[in-house]
Amino acid sequence: MNNYYCKDIDWVIIMKVVSFVNMKGGVGKTTLAVNIADFLTSRHAKKVLLIDVDPQFNATQCLINGDDYVEYIKNGGTTIKDVFNYKKSASVSVVGGTIEREPVPYSNIVPYKTSRGFDLIPSQLDLFRFEMAPGQGTENRLKNYLNHIKGTGEYDICIIDCPPTPSVWMTSALIASDFYLIPSKPDPISMTGLDLLEGIIKERKENYGCACRCAGLVLTIAETNTVVYREAVDYFSRSANWKDYLYKSPVPKRVDIARGQLDGIFILDLDKTELNLSFSSITQEFLRRVEGE
Repeated sequence: MNNYYCKDIDWVIIMKVVSFVNMKGGVGKTTLAVNIADFLTSRHAKKVLLIDVDPQFNATQCLINGDDYVEYIKNGGTTIKDVFNYKKSASVSVVGGTIEREPVPYSNIVPYKTSRGFDLIPSQLDLFRFEMAPGQGTENRLKNYLNHIKGTGEYDICIIDCPPTPSVWMTSALIASDFYLIPSKPDPISMTGLDLLEGIIKERKENYGCACRCAGLVLTIAETNTVVYREAVDYFSRSANWKDYLYKSPVPKRVDIARGQLDGIFILDLDKTELNLSFSSITQEFLRRVEGE
């Protein structure tokens, strides 16, 4: 697959966009998204943009502490709300009230520079209250913004952390994506929801013409020495729908991950060989599936 195009003689890498999606919360979706972004940046020298379209804004909290976030907004920092805003003005919630501001041109939506070396379009807690009127083409605004970003050649990979609901935010992310990645716990309830998720994605493809492809299924919060885990691997390995998509390495269940995430501690910061090897393997397989590496 050709991942380059020629722009004024110079070769520019075509950014790949991947949505991390599941219909169920608590499956380690955000943990997977931010740590793959971290591994891609630190271990593979990739230029990564992470976009948080989840109103719960967990990825944003992992990367910006509360005080810095408030200052960022007060100083005119842009968020995912600016990508979707098409009105004359919109309110941005901060501690102590709201700030009114005019729509921001795509060229002025500048990602936040995280301390991990990759960039972030932060989310907002009040994103769910943002009016998404039908017939305004709002679902395509994220795709339009990312097309603008692709034209700059600034990033190799964009990861979108989606909300765990079949919302307009998920729809917008799928429309904008080349691929989607599914994290899932290896338990019967989570596994049952995967076919429902695939049905929703199929419906979005039919209704909106999006052409995103599955970049795989990663088992998360896995207790690899249990019967439940072994049965899950056996099921996916034999399933006609999933056997070609199951990643070889799971994300092990570790208390360290949950404790460290909101304190800005990433897998690469932990002295845990098993976790590092697991995420290293997952990231390499992710690259093979998305970029053919």
